[in-house]
Amino acid sequence: MVAVIPWHMLLRTVTEINFVELKLADRHRLECFLADTREKTSSFLGYPSPKDFDFSLFKEFLNYPINNIGDPFKDSAYTVTSHSFERDVLSDVAGMLRAPEQDWWGYVTNGGTEGNLYGLYLARELYPDGIVYFSQASHYSVAKNVHFLNMRHIMIRARNNGEIDYDDLIETLKIHRDVPAIIFANIGTTMTEAKDDIRKIIEITDNLAICNRYIHSDAALCGAYASFLDPRPAFDFEDGADSISISGHKFLGSPIPCGVVLARKTVVDRIARSITYIGTLDTTITGSRNGLTPLLLWYSIRILGEAGMRKRINGALEIAAYATHRLNAIDVAAWRNQNAITVVLPAPSLDLQQKYQLASADGQSHIVTMPGVTRQDIDCFVADLIQDVSYSSSIHEG
Repeated sequence: MVAVIPWHMLLRTVTEINFVELKLADRHRLECFLADTREKTSSFLGYPSPKDFDFSLFKEFLNYPINNIGDPFKDSAYTVTSHSFERDVLSDVAGMLRAPEQDWWGYVTNGGTEGNLYGLYLARELYPDGIVYFSQASHYSVAKNVHFLNMRHIMIRARNNGEIDYDDLIETLKIHRDVPAIIFANIGTTMTEAKDDIRKIIEITDNLAICNRYIHSDAALCGAYASFLDPRPAFDFEDGADSISISGHKFLGSPIPCGVVLARKTVVDRIARSITYIGTLDTTITGSRNGLTPLLLWYSIRILGEAGMRKRINGALEIAAYATHRLNAIDVAAWRNQNAITVVLPAPSLDLQQKYQLASADGQSHIVTMPGVTRQDIDCFVADLIQDVSYSSSIHEG
């Protein structure tokens, strides 16, 4: 006869297991993975992840099932949450994005893609027959999201620098003036960090007498620091956005991908519904949500403060300027948009693309001077470019 262990005893037994006592082969595998992760993190330049954070303070929280289920502004039946920290993060971000007082709502997401999906979802519920307009330089997830939501959409040309082609947008909107316009604006495109001008987009729709419109601002890369740029780009609620998505694991820094989405509360209220068994409102895309990431974002914002964030972006811009200068000095046609920390250059050899994990497309690569990238990192990259015989030859032949 099989003995049945009482549930409370089983719980105690599980928690007393010493997980450190892995097989030697398994421990070795983890140690090798840690070393490999450390090495690859030290060398990458092509993706917008900072390298200067330390969240060791939060290791103890990994031992608890923190689940931010449901609406962060409503209590739920499950109370092992970090909702209070999440609300602090949202309030801080709302201030940075000049959200309308008493008319904003948001939550901490799994990343920019979820934030963009949420913005488009709200737009679809507001304007079921609307057409989504997004530029060819938009993130690849946008086409996926409009497919998920079964939304009519039209792709608009992009300028050479990655910004939306306003002339093409005007001509396309003219054809569909009788249909609500849902415009997806990029505030830092993937390859060139181009920023669409929301005030200009508002002016275009006003001139065409398009009153039924919704503007989502995809500020995944730049949203956390755009407020501190001079000149300040037109990207936030005061400029005319109805919803904004930013990434938390980029400029602010987090070992876990995350983000923040904010929207006008009057629009969010249209989709909210009560779920009895969790005792809260269903207002988010995902039900169970990561309870650790709000803590990490809260910590970053508290540690940095406004002065720290300004210093952080100014340092990143200084390194971007240095990188552009060093590359131009060896005849590499590197360039960047105004106030961008993304430096675009002709794609080097596959070996160097792999070594530095460079994002590359259509013959171009870029490096992103996120916090943690140093002058020494740039010097090493430039030295490798000089040693890249095929790359050097193509530059001089050009």
